[in-house]
Formats: sequence, structure tokens, C-alpha cells
Amino acid sequence: MLQVGQVLSDRYQLQQKLGYAANRQTWLATDLSTHSHQLVIVKLLAFVGEVQWEDIKLFEREAQVLKQLDYPAIPKYQDYFCLNEQLLWFGLVQEYIPGSTFEELLQQGKKFTEQQIRQIATDILNILVYLHELNPPTLHRDIKPSNLIWGEDGRVYLVDFGAVQNKAASEKATFTVVGTYGYTPMEQFGGRAIPASDLYALGASLIHLSAGIAPADLPQKNLQIQFAEFVSLSPSFVAWLQQLCEPAIEKRFSTARVALSSLESGILLSSSTLINNSGQGGLFDMSLPVPEEIQGWNWGAFLLTPFWLVSNRVWIGIFAFVPIVGVWMAIALGIKGNEWAWKSRKWESIESFQTYQKRWAIAAVITGISINLIFWHLGILLLTSALS
Repeated sequence: MLQVGQVLSDRYQLQQKLGYAANRQTWLATDLSTHSHQLVIVKLLAFVGEVQWEDIKLFEREAQVLKQLDYPAIPKYQDYFCLNEQLLWFGLVQEYIPGSTFEELLQQGKKFTEQQIRQIATDILNILVYLHELNPPTLHRDIKPSNLIWGEDGRVYLVDFGAVQNKAASEKATFTVVGTYGYTPMEQFGGRAIPASDLYALGASLIHLSAGIAPADLPQKNLQIQFAEFVSLSPSFVAWLQQLCEPAIEKRFSTARVALSSLESGILLSSSTLINNSGQGGLFDMSLPVPEEIQGWNWGAFLLTPFWLVSNRVWIGIFAFVPIVGVWMAIALGIKGNEWAWKSRKWESIESFQTYQKRWAIAAVITGISINLIFWHLGILLLTSALS
């Protein structure tokens, strides 16, 4: 029977039991071999009659995989040992990450803003890009709030690689079915985990953070989690989460890199059309992402301001008709015109937006300079006459 203060492998002194299940225990311990008695995490598996060989295989695989990983947001492998006492214990030692799991934060009633959830999603997707682009790909297979730590340093960490898979799936190969109900997609329950399976689990975890309700407790329709009415998120982010949690693999994001690019640009790729978040209003809503491809100076908005603002429905540009202020409004439209036009109107695609703005730019170069000189000159004359 393990207890506080006990020293394992002549090195690790147990401090606090963090978790336990059948024949498994997780402890916070101090590494007595280090000068500062560094804190570490010790995971233990007892080899008794109820333990299946598959459990030992997974435990050893976790140690082997962690030994090969090198990413700042993944706890580092430190040691692996066996104890032959009354029971045969297998021990895995990892770096300790100060912080709280998202499961703990949810239980404490923590509410997350959309900006926070977007950043959490970005951090985890970057981890998955690293894991999935290894050769062969490494799949976590059990992403959920209890396996995600919000570190005291503000970073998000992915922990507990007990279900990890680092062998590519093939038509004839089968793997142990692991995962947690509510976060695990159907193909994984069928023993066919792929990189997109981790994306589904991430999406379900983000939905849990957004709604404060476990995905298993949310209604479903055609196996799709119905969460939109339980969250306060922008339509574009809701659509992104829906695609992340698509039950059908062919409709889900195929890779973490694609999902990350979509999150940053606001563009969703479906099996048939390009869906975007344009025309959703909120010119000053910074949570509404704007595709990087369209950002930059808008010559049409700057040089043909009175006409451009009507065509693009950027009504804040009306200030361009105010003498003196109009000059500064034109400059503002030149800087922010693309972003504001994207948010004000619904566009078929990025390409159609770029084509439309390019035509305005050509028109601006040809006629805009002379027209603007006339308008500004008239404005100055009116102002002068009003003052005289």
C-alpha cells in the first residue's frame, strides 16, 4: 500500500495522491536526486490479476512515446522504473506542470470568453500539428478537459498520453479502443483512430468550455452535438466548432494545420462550397476574424470614398462628406476598408471580394485622384465662405 512520504526507486518521495482508478495511481512527488527536490508526476500501474496485458502495453507505449517527444506544451519524460515489492508496480515519471486542469476550472464554475477559447484552441492545435506531423503520426486519442492544463504561466498543456497511438492505421490493422464517451468520435470507437479523431475530441472539449455542459449531456441530431443555443459565441466560431465536430470524417477538418488556418482566417472548407464569415456586421468586433488574404490598403476606399462606401455598404464612411474630417475618414477607409467591407457585406468568396476591390482600385487610380481634388477643394471653399 503506497502512502505519503514513501520513497520509490530510492529517488521519488510521494507527496500527494492526485488520482486513482483500478490498479492505477497518480502522485505528486519530489525527486530527491535533484538539488532543489524538484516536483514531478509519478504515474503507477500495479500488475495484479485484473490487469490486462493490453494495459501494460499502453503504459509502456506512453513511456516510449513521451521519451521521443520534445515540445514545450507537453510534459517531458524523466524516468521509467519497476518495483518488485508485494506487488509489481510500473512507474512513469514526468515533468510537473503547475496549474489547474480545465475540468477542475469547470467544476469551480469558471466561465470562458470567446477570446480565451480561441486562444486555447490555437494552443492545442499547435500541439496537434507537432504530434500529427511526426513520422509516423502520434495520436493522443483522449483529449478532454481533464487532460488539458491551464498552466500558471498562462500556457495550455496537453497531458496524459496513456491512450497514445504512434502507429499508422492501415486497412488490416486494428488498435485498442480507447477514449472517453462524449469526446470520442465514432471511427475511434470502431478502432480506427486518425488525426481528425483528435480534432473531434478537441472540438467537443471546446464546446464543454463554451457551454459549461459536458458534450454527452447536450442534445444530438444525426450524431452532431447541438450546442449553439447553449453558448454565447460569434456565428463564425460556432460554424468552426461544428465543422471540427462533424461526425462524418469527410466533412471534418482533415488536419490540425487546416483547422488552425481556418480558425485564423475565418474561412471554413466544406465538401462542396467555400463558406465564409463575411457580412456578419460588427465593424469594430475584433473577435470576428478577417482573412489574411484580403488585408491591406484599399485604394478604392481612399480615392473614391463617396462612391465606394455606398457600393460596399460601409456607412461609417459618411463622415467623408464632412469637411476636414473627411480627409481623415478617407485615410481610415484606406487602412480599414477591406476589413470593414468584408464585415458589412456577404461575399461569395475571398476571390470574389479581391476581384471587386481590384476593380475599385483601378477606377480609383484612373479617376479618383482628380475627383478627390475636386471634392476636397469644394469642401475647403465652403468652409472658407462659411467662416468669412
